[in-house]
Amino acid sequence: MLKKIFGTFGTRFLNAICGFVTLWFGSHYLGAEAWGVGGVVLLDVSLLLIGVEFLAGSGLIYFTPRKSFRTLMKISYIWSALVLAFYALIVFICSLIIPKSLNEFIPEGYHGIVLLLVFIYSLHNFNLTTLLGKERVGTNNILFIIQFMTQMVSMLVYIFVFDIRNADAFVYSFLTGYIVGYLCGLTQILPYLKERGDESVWTTIKEMLRFGSIIQVSTLVSMLNRRLSYLIIRSFWGDAHVGVYNAATQVSESPKMIGLSIAMVQFSKISNLTDNNLAAKITLQLVKMATILTAVCVVVICVIPTSVYSWLFTSDFAPMRSIMIALAPGIIFMAAHMVFVHYFSGTNRPQYDLYGALIGLAVTIPALYLLIPPFGMIGAGVSVSITYFSITAYNWIIFRKINKVSAKELLVTREDVKMLAAEIKGIFSH
Repeated sequence: MLKKIFGTFGTRFLNAICGFVTLWFGSHYLGAEAWGVGGVVLLDVSLLLIGVEFLAGSGLIYFTPRKSFRTLMKISYIWSALVLAFYALIVFICSLIIPKSLNEFIPEGYHGIVLLLVFIYSLHNFNLTTLLGKERVGTNNILFIIQFMTQMVSMLVYIFVFDIRNADAFVYSFLTGYIVGYLCGLTQILPYLKERGDESVWTTIKEMLRFGSIIQVSTLVSMLNRRLSYLIIRSFWGDAHVGVYNAATQVSESPKMIGLSIAMVQFSKISNLTDNNLAAKITLQLVKMATILTAVCVVVICVIPTSVYSWLFTSDFAPMRSIMIALAPGIIFMAAHMVFVHYFSGTNRPQYDLYGALIGLAVTIPALYLLIPPFGMIGAGVSVSITYFSITAYNWIIFRKINKVSAKELLVTREDVKMLAAEIKGIFSH
């Protein structure tokens, strides 16, 4: 399993490097305001994807080992098309009745491209998640590499070949990456269409909706946590400040790839297990690994001087370091949170993710309104840290209650070190 984690981490690390390169070119050739608009567009896509992922989201990892591939693909494709048709209708009606309010949610001129991004990504994501359900983590990583490498290269092409110097270059690059990633993924999943199952489509839909609805409502609440900070910053200082905050978030969240890499492999593994004690043991070991490695990376990012960030991303982005220091504790707690959440989902307990997200929202709302007006973007970062501390504390309480474990089991033990050393030795021997 550790080999898959290292492979996934390597993929996410490469993604972080490409993101850094993209940010550098974006900050120098597009500017803070364009970067802010692009960040809002991607956040809108993430929010709208929640509706699609009620049936065609991460729950597919859980159901892929349990249902026929053909049934899952049929349900996911039809559902994605229906949801996008509904979104298109809502956008059309709002553009006629309340165009100004619509432009507050989706930047003007990007309504159509946002819907297209949602649809293409939903198809691409189906490929990625079902491959994880098949425990084909390596193939999933390769497709992800194709996606983000295409995004980076295409953005440079849009800037220097087509001379696009606004948010279009950023947004179009994501569309290009999703399309190429999806087409490559099709070559990997089509052989699974030979699988035939005798399960009822309607019964499967009910099971997927029950499982997926809980996960996506919790995702919606988590996205609201993030969206609120963007909205408040935008209302006080405009798109340029949103761009700076978005850039700081991108850099500070790069260590998140450690927890995400671990959690993805963990979810794929646990979804195929029937032994809950083994699942809990694996989760505890991975929580410790994710937290320690993330903390080391966060410290490295925070000690880099402000002058370096100003030199890299222009003086407009000088406040990034202060924001990242405020976000740092939250990023560390987020690493543990991701592992706990994927344990709950992998053992068919997704409701605890929802309850944690609701606790986070209850903390976020007052924190944002109390901290952003006097402290600005730093206040937004502090609110994120407070929120993830609250959520992770709740995750631990529930995990401890389910598995009857004590707090001392969070300490790194000799067994953990031996396990890690043995896994690393096995990887190098291979």
